Amino acid sequence: MIIKMTKKVMLQFVAVLLLCYSCSNEATEHPEKEDYKLGEKWVWKWSRAVDGEVRASGQDIQEVVSFKDDLGIWNGMDTIRIATFLDVKPNETPFRDWPLFVGKKWKYESEWENNEGTKGKTSQNVEVVAFEEVQVDAGSFMAYKIAYSGLVTNSRGFKGEMIDTWYYAPELKTYVKHINKDGYGIYTNELISYKKGQ
Repeated sequence: MIIKMTKKVMLQFVAVLLLCYSCSNEATEHPEKEDYKLGEKWVWKWSRAVDGEVRASGQDIQEVVSFKDDLGIWNGMDTIRIATFLDVKPNETPFRDWPLFVGKKWKYESEWENNEGTKGKTSQNVEVVAFEEVQVDAGSFMAYKIAYSGLVTNSRGFKGEMIDTWYYAPELKTYVKHINKDGYGIYTNELISYKKGQ
């Protein structure tokens, strides 16, 4: 009797482990235009702290709106078609390498220019390290924890370490939290509200 119960318990335990393993290793594809609904809205709060003192803060917004007989994404100033917003060109070093799943690794590289005309390059190794519940002001969401680690250089001679942690929630088709450490300060960006569309 005891042996039978132990076998039963062991079989249940193995079944739960297999279920957890399969759930944690499901892949998430890039969202499609059809996944977005009119009126859907995301609002984030951000801050930049140096030596524990907040030096800047604000809000970012994205909302699905009607745009030229189609759907667009409005960021508070400009609107672009969702098809353009989602257009991911093939790239050997992408910001996000779809599909996402725990354990996936890739290289991210980007050349950029800021508003002041300073040119730079970001080069980071990326790994999807977990799929976990994340609590933010907007609520609790299951999200991929994606770790970026590498260097940033610019035309002014700067070279420094750049560490980013992004929490991407498939349910919301976007990130719910972002933490950036550049050796001088910490930038955080967190979702504070989300409204479903029609």
